[in-house]
Order: sequence, then C-alpha cells, then structure tokens
Amino acid sequence: MKIEFWGWAPGYEKSVELFNASHPGVQVTYSKISPGSKGGYTKMLSAVKAGNAPCVGSVGFETLPTFAAAGALQDATAAAAPFAKEYGASAFAQSGVAGHTYGLPVDIAPMGLIYRKDLFAKYGINEAPRTWEEYAADAQVIHAADPNAYIGYFGNDAYNFAGLAQQAGAKWFATGGEKWTVDVNDAATKKVAAFWQGLIDKKLVKVVPSFDTALYKGMGEGTILSDVNAVWDTPILADSVKQTSGNWAVAPMPVWDAAKPASGNAGGTPNAVLKGCAHVKEAVEFAHWFGTDPASVTNLIKETGIYPAALTGLDNPALTEPNPFYGGQKIFDVFKASAAQVDAGFQWGPVMTKTSGALGDGLGKAGAGTTTLDAALADTQAQTLAEMKTQGMEIG
Repeated sequence: MKIEFWGWAPGYEKSVELFNASHPGVQVTYSKISPGSKGGYTKMLSAVKAGNAPCVGSVGFETLPTFAAAGALQDATAAAAPFAKEYGASAFAQSGVAGHTYGLPVDIAPMGLIYRKDLFAKYGINEAPRTWEEYAADAQVIHAADPNAYIGYFGNDAYNFAGLAQQAGAKWFATGGEKWTVDVNDAATKKVAAFWQGLIDKKLVKVVPSFDTALYKGMGEGTILSDVNAVWDTPILADSVKQTSGNWAVAPMPVWDAAKPASGNAGGTPNAVLKGCAHVKEAVEFAHWFGTDPASVTNLIKETGIYPAALTGLDNPALTEPNPFYGGQKIFDVFKASAAQVDAGFQWGPVMTKTSGALGDGLGKAGAGTTTLDAALADTQAQTLAEMKTQGMEIG
C-alpha cells in the first residue's frame, strides 16, 4: 500500500525514510512543497478540488479550520480516537474542528521569556519577571537607567499576539452546530491590548516589526533585552545574535495571576488527512508514528527544531541537552512546564488568512501610533465577520 504525504519542513524526509524502512507493508511517498503561507496551502486545496490530493498534508493548527470550512479534510475521528491520550490536550483538540478530528499533531509551540540574563543583572534585576506587573515595573527600571535600552519590543506578529491572548483566557472562535461565533476583541484580549498599549504609550518597549533585521540589531547591541515568544524562536534568536552567545536564558512567560499560572502557544502543526484519502486508518497510523516514534522525534527535534506534541516525546533525550547559547541551560525544561499550562479550549477560526492579515496590519499601525490596539481589534473583528459572511458561513 502506498500513501502520499506533502509537507515542507526540513527533516521530514528523514522521518519518512525511517517509517518506510520499518513498515514494508505501507510505503509513504513524500513530496516537498512550498511552505503553506507561500503557496503550499493553495497547492493542497487545488489538488483536493482536482481529486488528486495526497492522503496526508502538513496543515498548521491556525489553518486547519480554514481547510475544514473549505471541505478539504477527511474525517478521521474514529481512526484518531485511540491515540488521543498520547498527546497534550490542547494539541489534540486543535487537530480537529467542531467535534471532528482530522489528523494528529507533530509539534506545539509553548511560549516563554527569552532574555539577556547578564543585562537584566546589570540593571539590578536578578530574576526574570514572574508576572506582567513585574514585567512592566522592570521595563521602567531598565529604560530609566538607559533611555536607549528596552526590556522588550512590540511587533506585528498576529500569531504571537494570539498566544498572549490565549494565555489571558481569550476565546476568539467557537462552533455550535454549523454556526461560528467570533469574539476576537473579547475581554481577555482587550486586557492584553490595554497592557501593551500602556507600554507603547510610555515608550517602555521598542516598537519594531517582528523578525526584522532591526530587531536582531537591537538584541545584538543590548538595547532590546528580551522576547516573549515560542520555543521555535530560540534557535532563530541564537542564529541571529551569535556574538551574544552564553548571555541569554529562558524563563516562563510572565503570568497575569501567579496563583493560577497559564501559558500561551504560538504555532504547531498536525499532519492532516485530506479529502479523498482512500486509506484513512493507515494515514492516521503513519501520522501517529511520525510524531511519536523515538527515532523520528529525535530527528525532528534536531533537524526540524520541533517541540513534540506527543507526551512521550517530552522525555526524548534530545530535549535534555544543555544549550551553550543559553548559558548551558536545559531550556526545554521551561517549555515543558509551559506546554502543560496551555488552555486546550482555544480554537482558531475559518478565515485566518484574513484575520491574521487584519490583526498584523493593526498591530503595526498601533505601534506606529496611527491607531490604537483597541481599535485594531475592533477592525479585525469586523473584517473577519465580513469575510465569513462573504464565504456564506453561518455566524451565531
């Protein structure tokens, strides 16, 4: 039996080779396509319409509801159910929509605070801020000591902001029957927006586009001292500011309530079963093996830079190695604790290209002072609802 699989992440080829070597009865053909946001998703959707889609496709958590709304996914609920307890609740939940499971997760993206431990100490801060209140107080201390120094930055990454909102308890989307509810500007998200608006207004954070060269220039020079981001950001930062190796550390992201710590997730990908797959059971079994087999997970950690969604993957030896860039710290210990504190009830919407585009644009304008974060949320809500109505979706 042959199964076709489309994806783009580095290292995926090796895991497919490992599967084929140990499963002579089921052989997987892997095709590397462009990343989803750069044409890969369009290619998958077109293949589904043409009736020649692969059985399995790499589809991010944030995009899965869009595929479901387009009728591009095959229901795999029955085949996936036996594996449910082998994954974190949030990761398994986001591999489906409205009670239907469409695949199994490979990785998740728990968030943390990545910071310049040496420079925090220089300004008299010997422990990373545990709460957002402490973060704001530390921001004042740092900027008062050096007007060119900032505790962190405010960027325009919509999915990073979504992780911050999720941590605060936001529920942007929900489904009931065939209807969607949309609340991108709910109370929890407005609380997050008000916090960052205050920091922007007081000029206590540097406003710079996410992943911009100016961001890493500031980090390398020691004027931007931290980043609240997902686990996948740790190798990006390490590669971008190599000259500061050994001076960084990772701590839990600041929380709203120290008595009830919660975290956010900013990314992650399941291998989804696409519409028309004639071998759903085998496709799900491959997806499960891909994200749980020790050899595959080790490969994916080292070559792809994933943080495993499978609970057994959290004990993989590759996650316990000291990281020289982060002062020899075993940084994955922080993200393991973070992953356990992510709310499983957060759900992505069916038109995330429109939602994320509107939000990212609004974040950028708010940072520049041409609008406010509150107004950006209201506009994102309006644009999301308009797009859903245009596509004929029922809204509750």
